[in-house]
Order: sequence, then structure tokens, then C-alpha cells
Amino acid sequence: MYSRILVPLDVSPVDEAILAHVAELAKVHHSEIALLRVAHYHTRDAKRHETEEAEAYLAKAAERLQAQGLAVQTLVGHGEPAQVILEQAEALGCDLIAMSTHGHGFAYDLLFGSVADQVRHRSTLPVLLLRGER
Repeated sequence: MYSRILVPLDVSPVDEAILAHVAELAKVHHSEIALLRVAHYHTRDAKRHETEEAEAYLAKAAERLQAQGLAVQTLVGHGEPAQVILEQAEALGCDLIAMSTHGHGFAYDLLFGSVADQVRHRSTLPVLLLRGER
């Protein structure tokens, strides 16, 4: 059912919930997993730092999933997170986007928005949202 799953990560503890869930889902469906970190920055120095941090984080996450026998690729995107997530899902031919949410609450999301909320409203693919532990 799901041949390729896109998993956007934000380098926070909430990622653990979705990684564990997707690992089990991928085993059942023999899915490939694409881990994505969208680097968001405003200066050249911040870009370098964000990119290096993202690559290191994704490599560790991929290694843990590969140790379970799963096929994993990693990508670092640049730009507005929701837009990059949607573009990468299409470019990679994904059939599911699976991501953790922070569960800030209605007031916070109303004021600041939520990447997960933007993705779920704009995606034409199924979106699995799992509230992560803060």
C-alpha cells in the first residue's frame, strides 16, 4: 500500500515517535523511507550550520532504521518547510507523508501556524500525523 514514505524531521525529541511508528509501518508494507530535514536560515553562516546539523542528524536516524533492515534515503531541503515537504513528496513519488506534531495547542497554532497543519491542508497525499512527546 505504501511503497515510499516521506518523513520530515525537525531535529527534536518529537521525531522519536514518528520514527518508531514508520519503522513498523515500513516493515509491514516493505516501504522505502525518505527522511527529510528542511533547513531554514537567513544567513550564509546559518545555512552552513543548519545543513551540517541536518546531515548529521539524518545520518544517525537512517543508520538506526537501516539496522532494522529498512531501505532509507536522506535529504536536506532548503526553504519554507511546508512547501519543501510537499515538493519533495511529489518529486520522490511518495504515497504517504508521516510526521510528528508538537501539539502546541489551538492558540499557538492560530498565532504562529503549524507546518503539520499546512501540510495536511495542502497535500494531495495521505498524511499521517502523530503527536510526539515533548
